[in-house]
Amino acid sequence: MSKKRQNPETIALHGGEYRSDPTTKAVAVPIYRTTSYQFDNTEHAANLFSLKEFGNIYTRIMNPTNDVLEKRVAALEGGLACLTVSSGQTASTFSILNVAQAGDNIVSSTDLYGGTVSLFTHTLSKLGIEVRYADPSNPKNFEKVIDDKTRAFYGETLPNPYLRVFPIKEVSDIGRKYNIPLIMDNTAAPVICKPLEHGAAVVVHSLTKYIGGHGTVVGGSIVDGGNFDWTADPKRQPLFNTPDDSYGGVIWGKAVPELTGANVSYAVRARVTLLRDLGSALAPDNAFGFIQGLETVALRMKQHCSNAKQVVQYLTKHKAITKVIYPTEHKEEIADRAKKYLNDGNGALIGIELKGGIEAGKKFIEALKMFYHVANIGDARSLAIHPASTTHSQLNAEQLAASGVTQGYVRLCIGIEHIDDIIDDLDQALNKISKESLKAVS
Repeated sequence: MSKKRQNPETIALHGGEYRSDPTTKAVAVPIYRTTSYQFDNTEHAANLFSLKEFGNIYTRIMNPTNDVLEKRVAALEGGLACLTVSSGQTASTFSILNVAQAGDNIVSSTDLYGGTVSLFTHTLSKLGIEVRYADPSNPKNFEKVIDDKTRAFYGETLPNPYLRVFPIKEVSDIGRKYNIPLIMDNTAAPVICKPLEHGAAVVVHSLTKYIGGHGTVVGGSIVDGGNFDWTADPKRQPLFNTPDDSYGGVIWGKAVPELTGANVSYAVRARVTLLRDLGSALAPDNAFGFIQGLETVALRMKQHCSNAKQVVQYLTKHKAITKVIYPTEHKEEIADRAKKYLNDGNGALIGIELKGGIEAGKKFIEALKMFYHVANIGDARSLAIHPASTTHSQLNAEQLAASGVTQGYVRLCIGIEHIDDIIDDLDQALNKISKESLKAVS
């Protein structure tokens, strides 16, 4: 296939090296339900374990079904290599543990998924890794808090509930002055944003969301952009420039490029040390499910974004709503970032603030008929949740305000149903709470 064919619709179907199963000629990717793989001979086995050549050893580390998925996700993001893992949360964890150890720190955006905040603030701190936070509204905030132990920057392309697009190039440019890589969580914006093109070094996904697309399987991915020099400053990136005693003293930043001819030290180290030791492998059955979702993600994202745009237009005019949160609804520089970094759509996530606070939020959710009330995003079907009474219910008023969640805040994830049906459901639910509010006043 011509190397010029870089369109996501084509990559998702044909990316990687898989064309058909070499034995059966099956076009669909088989599910390889196996734990182990036969070695050709003792020399072959020794070469695999010493990284003199790459191949299948054990499914905890790699699997042929996963391999096809990994190559296609890497191609979709424009990266050189990919590692799939058991969940998006694992992907976030591995992305940090692959560069930082006890005594080190990273600088993260304040705009994050709540599960990532918990991981960074509590769990990583127990491992001796400090996470410092910077408000991404001003990219220079990242530079203000770095020191000699800072190993990475971390951000989300389209974080909720704020839905402020992250300043990818601005923060990446700061990082590269100090040989600090930018890791981007692109879960909410596959296809419509390409962080690697703007200077990010690593991209993570919760595959569970838009790439899977159907709410059926859980998994995550880490894409190595192949665009970061891990050996430029050995003191800044010690895990890639000092001997690794867990792997015979190999120096990852030097050994991997020499072996593969490609700058994929980050992906290889994550696979053969973290995945080997921590065991958060993606099951091949789940990899198969993600391959099915990946084949249509480009088409689904177009519909998600088209529907969301029309929903925003409807919501901004409704009297029961005090505010609509969406990338295009921000002002000035924040709005400009949406134009700069998002292509062919602004995502499917919409936040709304309802008059009437927490009770209005609850009643609105209960009045919806087609929308599903679930704690997830990225399904083909439309979803809704009221964070103040569910995902954020344990936070106090001050913590809620800091997270961007008000008592009347509702998060919508717009699906690919017909737009008329989506708006009809929203309309009947909003009108119902509006009428109940009028009755209460009278």
